[in-house]
Amino acid sequence: MIIFLDFEASSLGKRGFPVEVGWVGEDGHEEEHLIRPAPDWDEWDAEAERIHGLTRQRLEREGRPHDAVARRMVEVLTPHSLYASAPSWDGQWLSRLLRAAGLPRHALRLKDTEEARRDAALAALLSEGIDPARQSDLLDAVLRQVAEEAREASPDHRALADAKREMALWRGMADRVRKALGEAR
Repeated sequence: MIIFLDFEASSLGKRGFPVEVGWVGEDGHEEEHLIRPAPDWDEWDAEAERIHGLTRQRLEREGRPHDAVARRMVEVLTPHSLYASAPSWDGQWLSRLLRAAGLPRHALRLKDTEEARRDAALAALLSEGIDPARQSDLLDAVLRQVAEEAREASPDHRALADAKREMALWRGMADRVRKALGEAR
């Protein structure tokens, strides 16, 4: 199953840490967790707080322990294909969370959402009986359009909402391909 995942973080600095994670699966299952910081997680950026709106005090009060969130993620997400719109950043937060919980940092792996979009577009072309190799220009145009829309959209900077937006873009790929085919004919 495909799952889109997103993190929010305390900062983009070297010692920044995850403060929230959310994911949504193609089956509709979704989860979101505020993460109570590990004891040695101390880098905090006021600008990051302003963007996501989560205070350290709220994380201390309402967040789940970091190790419980990490174990939950491994339990629920291990058998699935995980995608993130910023896999290098989200992968950094995921690795930091897993390591702090004493779990292998590669227990879960993230792929780029662009890969999921491309696979969905290719599948749509095949379902229409079209050889994707013969429609590479159309495929590239659709993927560029979706990537541009994703860049222009204002993210909520809340993990679950951002993961849901990626899921919606992925789900819409077949319709976009059919529309592009209709316009090309």
